[in-house]
Amino acid sequence: MNKNPGKIVRIAGPVVGAVGLENIRLHDMALVGEKKLVGEVIRVFGNQATIQVYEDTSGVRMGEPVYNTGFPLIVELGPGLMGQVYDGLQRPLTLLAEKQGEFLQRGVATDPLLREKLWDFTPCVKTGDLVQPGMMVGTVEETTALQHRILCPPGKSGRVVEVHSGPMNITDTVVQLENQKGAQVNIRMMQRWPVRRPRPIQKRLDPTQPLVTGTRIIDLFFPVAKGGAAVIPGGFGTGKTVTQQSLCSWSDVDVVVYVGCGERGNEMAKVLEDLPALQDPHSGHSLMERTVLIANTSNMPVAAREASIYTGITIAEYYRDMGYDVLMLADSTSRWGEALREISSRLEEIPGEEGYPAYMATRLSEFYERTGRVSCLGSSAGETGGASRSGSITLVGAVSPAGGDFSEPITQSSMRIAGVFWALDYTLSRRRHFPAINWIQSYSLFDFTPWYHDHVAADYPDLVSRALNILRREDELQKIVELVGHDALSETEQETLMIARMIREDLLQQSAMHEIDRYCPMLKSYRMLKILLMFHDLARKALENGNGLSQINNLTVLTEIARMKEIPNEQADTAMDGLSQKIAGEFRLLGVVA
Repeated sequence: MNKNPGKIVRIAGPVVGAVGLENIRLHDMALVGEKKLVGEVIRVFGNQATIQVYEDTSGVRMGEPVYNTGFPLIVELGPGLMGQVYDGLQRPLTLLAEKQGEFLQRGVATDPLLREKLWDFTPCVKTGDLVQPGMMVGTVEETTALQHRILCPPGKSGRVVEVHSGPMNITDTVVQLENQKGAQVNIRMMQRWPVRRPRPIQKRLDPTQPLVTGTRIIDLFFPVAKGGAAVIPGGFGTGKTVTQQSLCSWSDVDVVVYVGCGERGNEMAKVLEDLPALQDPHSGHSLMERTVLIANTSNMPVAAREASIYTGITIAEYYRDMGYDVLMLADSTSRWGEALREISSRLEEIPGEEGYPAYMATRLSEFYERTGRVSCLGSSAGETGGASRSGSITLVGAVSPAGGDFSEPITQSSMRIAGVFWALDYTLSRRRHFPAINWIQSYSLFDFTPWYHDHVAADYPDLVSRALNILRREDELQKIVELVGHDALSETEQETLMIARMIREDLLQQSAMHEIDRYCPMLKSYRMLKILLMFHDLARKALENGNGLSQINNLTVLTEIARMKEIPNEQADTAMDGLSQKIAGEFRLLGVVA
């Protein structure tokens, strides 16, 4: 830290102007005022530096000192991240609550990772090995659900001259290298990284595998790739937070990073209460053992929302580099955009659309670009046993458009960037149809046909296409019904409405609270869809044979179809086979052969 402080000459809410700071650079961290509030330099003009302060500036006076740390905003990465609850500056909230009570004091700083805790380090390199950046040098059992892989930090390499093992803390040297110049290089379990700089990778890989979420409407109709990005916009009460929590609980990933960016305190409190009680379906242990929470509530300083977003994506990149699949949930990016708008107005910048800064779309793009499926740094050198390493970050960004208006700037900018759009519908939520994802407005740009062919069934994409066409046709017919009434439709069109209602209610509607229905495996979703379309085909044949729609509506098998979602997942194959036979049998009584 520079011993010669500058001084405050301007205060505008979270934005502070200071002069007299030597060698100040853009994005350097600064400590503002007598309480040493954490801030970041966002503009340097002449001899004045403009600093956005990530803490409440109430009571700060003109002339108070400002210290330049000489470093950008940095996070600590190492064993001990899992299960933690941080704020946007990576301060451990649970630890601070134990020390100073429930209310976080300004200017308080503490180590994000425990220095005194011992971790049992198991090396996977030996003396004489050549270690390249990103190469794995050892492992630590961080939790019962996750093995923490200790990597050689980017920019460091050399030949191993000394290896340690056994219980050590994160600041101890676990592997000692000698580089080409003969200098000693120490590798520790902990490393630091500036949040605004993406961590290096070897190369990007094509997204070829869907993220299995257990939510039928997502997995069937609008899948997101491992390494892809999805936007989930919706107004108040449409179920954004519940949908994201469901993704957090059931998605097929190794690590979850949940960022509550500007969310209401009661919602974040609910997340903090629920997650530790949930069981990870993949490991059987607590879900918190593979989750990092970053809590930045709406009553916290607005500038800290930006820090929380970048802290979250940096932690996600760290676990991706270990070769894990990471899911990052940002709830919500609209609050971040609002913070950018407020800071921009304090800086007296020329506003863009709806007052947002002109660079907002660029910031969103830079953030979303840090996702992806990648070949990790160090894979070319080979890991133990010669295996390569790949990892992914899948980002789901919630958007909270005012009044549910999807034409507002943040929603539109996010749509241009992300490959998947899950539009939450206020009308569906009022009808108690959850997840309230509108199947007309939503879309996915990913094509996983080869994967479905190998892992589900060859006809899977065709069934999905047929179901979507039925739902679109229902939307057209409903407009006709509103004009001329239901009776004006032919029986064939009425049957289309009937099967569309069954698809909506018996397939797409899903309860996040039901013990069985909250998670649906991909194969069960496929079998449910196939049964519904089988019923549709037989119903059409029955109508062609002269049977009335009322006869089809009176079939007893309709009740069992409606309860498909309640069939235990392990019994699904047998039960679905039996249900298919019952459908065929009842239509056979109407003179229709399957």
